[in-house]
Amino acid sequence: MKYSIASYLLFFLVGLLFVSSCQNRPKEVLSRKEMERLLYDVYLAEATMENDYQRFNTPEKKEAYISRLFAAHGVTHTEWDSSLSWYSDRIDLYLKMNDSVKARLERSRKEVDTEIRRLASRKAHDPRTLSPSYVPRHYSFTSSAADRGFSFRLQESELKDRISDNQFSFTYSVIGIPLNFPNRLTSRLTLEYGDTTIYLPQTITENKTYRVTAMKYLPADTLAKIQEDTLRQIYGYLHLHDSLQNSTHIQLYNISLDSLAVDSAGISHTEEEELHPRERMILLNDTLRAR
Repeated sequence: MKYSIASYLLFFLVGLLFVSSCQNRPKEVLSRKEMERLLYDVYLAEATMENDYQRFNTPEKKEAYISRLFAAHGVTHTEWDSSLSWYSDRIDLYLKMNDSVKARLERSRKEVDTEIRRLASRKAHDPRTLSPSYVPRHYSFTSSAADRGFSFRLQESELKDRISDNQFSFTYSVIGIPLNFPNRLTSRLTLEYGDTTIYLPQTITENKTYRVTAMKYLPADTLAKIQEDTLRQIYGYLHLHDSLQNSTHIQLYNISLDSLAVDSAGISHTEEEELHPRERMILLNDTLRAR
């Protein structure tokens, strides 16, 4: 019991001395919280100057950078020197303060590493960073100008591997379009044959499945003045022309560019899509241009 009381008294005296030392802190010395915040930014500044040597290649530039940092904290060089000297004389307090700052730096480092991994993962799945022929299975539009759509391009050599049958389709389903949707969301498939280019545009206005069909081999058609030809290249895109509101989240899913034989079943077609490809070509003659 005596040892317990003695330990309590010792702990109390140490705490009292600690509080007393903090209370006796001179006015020109920063408080512990102020010092920790400043130390955190000083460590970051030193790391920045070390890693960006070209920008901070003279002592004057480094000094100016630190001066701007002190000014942002409302601290003078004299106050910094006095505070650093005062806390250094109280090594236990300084070490605790330094450990707190290092722990905060470590948390920040982990947060940055997590964000870098997230962005790297997003980049790996971003159609703009992949092969030009890549067609994503899913795509989400956001309010960011960088996420307003994707495009793809397939050359003749890629078409042979990608599309095995003569007839193929570009299909996608849409969800998230609100009522009275004010934005312009469009898609277009451009088919480039030897002497002919066909454009198949669509305007996306509601939540449903959209589909256009086409052919690898263009049969001759005297009415449309089309000569027999082979598909040389496909260019397609889905594009949001205006920024979305933050509350609007439009997603595309089941996106595919495949032969009709492997296209997903159960998709309802419009009357136009049910037409024979030759008839549909005549119907789209106003979008057809001879090169």
